[in-house]
Amino acid sequence: MPHLALYTFGVLKSPLADPAPLTREFYDRGEAVYRKISQHPGYLTRAEAAEGDRGVLFGADWGAWGEFVVPTWYGKGRTVDTTALAATLSLWTGLRPAFDAVYAGLHREALNRRYDWFERTGHPNHVIWWVPAGVTPTWQDGVSRLEHLHDHGTAPHAFTFQRSFDPEGTPTRMNGVGLVGHEGGDARGRGPGGGAGTDGS
Repeated sequence: MPHLALYTFGVLKSPLADPAPLTREFYDRGEAVYRKISQHPGYLTRAEAAEGDRGVLFGADWGAWGEFVVPTWYGKGRTVDTTALAATLSLWTGLRPAFDAVYAGLHREALNRRYDWFERTGHPNHVIWWVPAGVTPTWQDGVSRLEHLHDHGTAPHAFTFQRSFDPEGTPTRMNGVGLVGHEGGDARGRGPGGGAGTDGS
């Protein structure tokens, strides 16, 4: 049975290393959101660096998830002191569990405050696609699909919750999911990981 890969990306207003209270709150809230999402039915795993300090994304060892890369529209820093982004890459058993995790509870609360932390970039901030069971998607897979979504719209290999496809490539829609823009998700950066990222598309 195929699994669902979910990649999210958002550009932060301030670098992850910013000591301001709002950035610290972003980290703290992200920790709580990740813990909750990892317990959600249908959650399988997420990309985590093998080791390293919080906020170290570029150059970290991500194992089977591959080298950490970002979309072409990211123009901020890439060092520990200047990185200003949050990204996640995770695997789920299906569309409904992933959607429910993103749009409920602590994660929903974080979405409601997304513009406290994230810039409005005009780009999509999440993309989903099906992968064969046992296959680990890479950061490059996620970036390539997010850029495809931005340039060409939804397709069976790069789609959104609102305009989704089943594993055979047939358009599908979940009950209760309208055709609305997805403007949020997970917040933060030690590790990109677990839920849906926040941006301002």
